[in-house]
Parts: sequence; C-alpha cells; structure tokens
Amino acid sequence: MIITLLILLLSAFFFMSGKVRSDLVALCALVLLIVFGILTPEEALTGFSNPIVIMMIGLFVVGGAILQTGLAKMISSHILKLAGGNELKLFVLIMLVTAFIGAFVSNTGTVALMLPIVVSMAVSSHINVSRLLMPLAFASSMGGMMTLIGTPPNLVIQETLTNAGYTPLTFFSFTPVGFVCLVVGLVVLIPLSKIFLSKKSDKKMTDRKQKSLKDLAGEYQLSRNLWRVQVALNSPLNGKTIQELQIPQRYNVGILEVRRQSPSSRRHFFKTTTQEMVAASTVIQHDDILYVMGEFDHIQFFADENKLNLLNAHTVEGDSYTEGLNFMEIGIAEILLMPASSMVNKLVKDSGFREKYNINILGIQRKREYLLQNLKEEKMHSGDVLLVQGTWDNISRLSNETSNWVVLGQPLKEAAKVTLTHKAPIAALIMLGMVVAMMFDFIPIAPVTAVIVAGLLMVLTGCIRSVEAAYKTINWESIVLIAAMLPMSLALEKTGASVLVSRSLVSGLGGYGPYVLLTGIYFTTSLLTMFISNTATAVLLAPIALHSALQLGLSPYPFLFAVTVAASMCFASPFSTPPNALVMPAGRYTFIDYVKVGLPLQLIMGLVMIFVLPLLFPF
Repeated sequence: MIITLLILLLSAFFFMSGKVRSDLVALCALVLLIVFGILTPEEALTGFSNPIVIMMIGLFVVGGAILQTGLAKMISSHILKLAGGNELKLFVLIMLVTAFIGAFVSNTGTVALMLPIVVSMAVSSHINVSRLLMPLAFASSMGGMMTLIGTPPNLVIQETLTNAGYTPLTFFSFTPVGFVCLVVGLVVLIPLSKIFLSKKSDKKMTDRKQKSLKDLAGEYQLSRNLWRVQVALNSPLNGKTIQELQIPQRYNVGILEVRRQSPSSRRHFFKTTTQEMVAASTVIQHDDILYVMGEFDHIQFFADENKLNLLNAHTVEGDSYTEGLNFMEIGIAEILLMPASSMVNKLVKDSGFREKYNINILGIQRKREYLLQNLKEEKMHSGDVLLVQGTWDNISRLSNETSNWVVLGQPLKEAAKVTLTHKAPIAALIMLGMVVAMMFDFIPIAPVTAVIVAGLLMVLTGCIRSVEAAYKTINWESIVLIAAMLPMSLALEKTGASVLVSRSLVSGLGGYGPYVLLTGIYFTTSLLTMFISNTATAVLLAPIALHSALQLGLSPYPFLFAVTVAASMCFASPFSTPPNALVMPAGRYTFIDYVKVGLPLQLIMGLVMIFVLPLLFPF
C-alpha cells in the first residue's frame, strides 16, 4: 500500500510540475506498478481495452468529422446572428451555443471552433473580446456536464458504478446537473466578466481586428513588396513548371500566385480571371500574371532575364481594373503563434507552411516591428503575428491547429462564413443516429458500440477525408493518459489504499452527516483538479467516493456526481483544462485573471452542487 501511495504522490507531483508530459508520467507510474508486483501485466494493460478509452477514441473521430464538414460551425454561426448588437444577449447566446455543442463535441474542439466566430461577433458588435473568451472556455466545460459523452469524467463515474453492480447512467442522466451548472455559470459570470475582464488593452486588439483586408495589406506594406509580372509570348518560362524553373533559388524571388484568364474569357461577355496558388507542378502559360514578392532589384533582374512585363497597379486583368490587391479565391489573414507552437524557433523556410498547408508567409509582426524582407531566413518566436496568404479554404483550415496558433486576421464575413460541404448532412445523420442509440435503452446497442460505428461511418462516408485524417483528430496524449491511469484505481483497491482513504474521510467527516462528507469529496476533487488533469483526478477519486458512500450505507450516486462535477468545473487556473489554456493568448489574460473570475465561480458552483446533488440523487 505504501509503495502504491508513493507512486501516486510522485505522479501527482510530476502532473503538477508540468515539466514532464502527462502521458509519460502515467506510463511510468504504470510500469512501476508492474515492476513492484502490485499489478500483473494483464491487469496493468486493462486500461487500453477499457470501454471508456475506446469510446473516447471514437468520440474524437466523430467530433473531428462534425468540425471538418462545417456542420457545427453552420449551427453556431446562425444562432449567434440572433444576438444582433446587444452585448448581454450576445454573451448569453455564446454560452448557450457553446454549452450545446460542448455536450456532443470535446470541449477543446468546441472552443477551437467557436473562438474565431466569437472574436468576429465581438468585433462587429464593438464588444470587448476579453469579456467573452474566458466565459466561452468555461461554457464548454459546463456543456460537457449535459450528456454522458460530454466529458471524460462522466464516463469514468459511469464505469465505476457499472463495475460495482449499480444501474448504469443514461445518456441524459447528467442533463439536470449540467443545466444547473450552466445557470450558475451565467448568473455568476455576467457580473464577474464585466468587472474583471474589461481591459483597456482589449481596445487595441479590437481596433486591430476591425481592419479590412485592404487595411491589413497596407499595414504590412504589401504594395511595396509585392509585384506583378506578365508572361510574354517569347518568355523562356512558358510551358515550364515552377519546380523546373527553381526561381526562388536562382533569383531570390517568391511566386505567390498566378492569375490567368479562364477559357471562356475569349468570349467578350464572359471575361473572367481565376486565381491559383502556386505549387511545384504549376505550369506557367503565356499571358499569366505572376504575383511575386521580393526586393525590387531582384524582381527587375528576374523580369528582364525571362522577358516578363513588369505591371503597375492599374493594369487591366480581364475587364476590371485593380488598385493594389484583389482578394477573390485567395486571401490573407493573421495568425498568432502560441507559446507551445511547433513553429517556435524554426526558420520560415523550414516551417513547412507551403508544403503542409499550401500557405505563404508574407510578413511577421514582432513587438510592433514589421519584418518583410528575406523572411525565409527569419526565425519565428512565440507571440509573433504572421501575415499569411492562401485560399480561403486553406486559411480556414489553419483554425484547426489551435495548439500552434490562433487565426486573427480574417474579416467577419470570412470568419463567420459557413463552410457547409455536401457531407455535412451525412455527418448530421450519423451523429443523430449515435445520440439516439445512446439515449434509448430499448435499442440493443451498447454506447461504446454506437460510438465505434459512428466513427467508422464518418470515415467510410467521406465526412473525414481519410483514415490518416481520422487518426489526426485523436488526442493520443489524453488517450494514453487515461488508459495508463485507469489501472491506478485497481491498484488502490487491490492494496486497500482506497478503503483506507475512504475510511479516513468517513471517520473524519462521516460523523457530521452525509452533506459534510459530500463537501469533503467535492472540494478534495476540486483542489486536485487545479494541479492534475480532470480525467486523472476523476479516475483516482471515483473509487474513493464509492467506498466512502458504501461504508455509511448511502447511495453512491450523489458522491460520484460530486467527483465528476468538481473535476469538470475547475476554472481557477489556465492550466486545469485545455479550453482555459486555449483562450489565454487570444484574450490576453494573465494567471490572476483566472483567479479573479474562475475561483469565485468554482467556489460558488461547489456550494450550489452540495445542496443540489442530493435533491437530484438522494442519499
């Protein structure tokens, strides 16, 4: 027992320090349990075949398909339009919509989806962005309490109850609890966000985001660094690919895009110009207009040597005159590099933006300084704002890489645009079928089976482009963490540690009544979640709560619900949940902001739940 508790304490220490990856800590703890003979290898590996873990993998795939098809964005953006310009109405709608999506999609995915939409709505309504983003993160966690699949701790207590022989919880057993959480959150956050999250610095951020695409191009002086050349009939570039020509290496010039007249342009009434992002296989044709970037001397040398006509800003393209840049299929946006981004300390030329995302980096803003020349040799830093160029589809896909950056520079109509593909209705039907199968007990399909089938259907029907793309939607660190930590509860039970801790809680608090014991379990869980992931905390505390209730002859349901609510409703730290950390740079929050807003909410939520849970699930 002592060895088990020491392993647990060491794991908790490393979880709190954050210096070692959480999944690595969990695996080390698992190996130590095997080495010391506390668990057999078979027992230690049961977590990797546990229905909770399999269900979470399937849910990641389903959630990824919902996001990738644009289904969730379509629903949320249409509902958010109902807010108009009313700040309070917008605040309430954001929390309600986020909580609704968070009931079916992972809270990290929910925040990643909603963040650019909320920023755009705030800008258009002239509302403080920072006042909305932290409540957005909190609402995603509250929404997770609405359904069985909303958050991993819900699945953990379901497993604990089922293993102990109790009646399993239904899909919507959590809904009354989630509803109370959302109501408390709204009531508390409306005044707290108004008092503590209205920052003067946000005005600068808002003003920045109100710039049009033309303003953004002017801010980075694109007209001074971006040139247009037209391919003459006798140019040696004709009929050759970009890869063959090796223009960046030979001339130190970058070709960003090609504009050419469509075949129908030969007909007078149908003259149109198409934009095309340059790829290695792009073939240069006669009369193509190339958008090139570089110093003027290099551009001039490139044009002279290859018989290219250097155009001015008012040269005709098709039938329309352009002044500066025209944004049709291809546009520009700003992205803010996150501290944990894989791009930090990489040279622009080694970043892989062009190869991986088909995106060009046009400029870097660093501490109010604009870096525009010789970018390929520039090393990117945390907090850099990159001006990127690409098709609107590719720019919108950048929003999925929320661990690396936050997309800032899209205009409202692009950030809020519904990217509804022909696969979205299929994704909606699959999700609906999964939810219905999990909702009704008379359907003879286990929840884990429903999730696996839904995940497979998302891949087979093309709602996710490929199996590889499906694997990328899965947060493997979370999966390994949970799978490796689940056997810890078995070790605690096997060595009698769970019984010892539960007896200590019962002997110390049980004599004062079930409410005091419930309070002890709730706030112990709440405290641990500030330093350890909410899933790991739920795995550790669920068996303890179960044993504590059984020793007093009480129903375990309110005590286990106390564990899952306390584990999920942790707001006092930016690092307690991924959504809290995700909105931190975009909202320009400090650690103390979370303490000022999140700690009162966390305490009030706990006090309310201590009295509400026994009403919903009697002792």
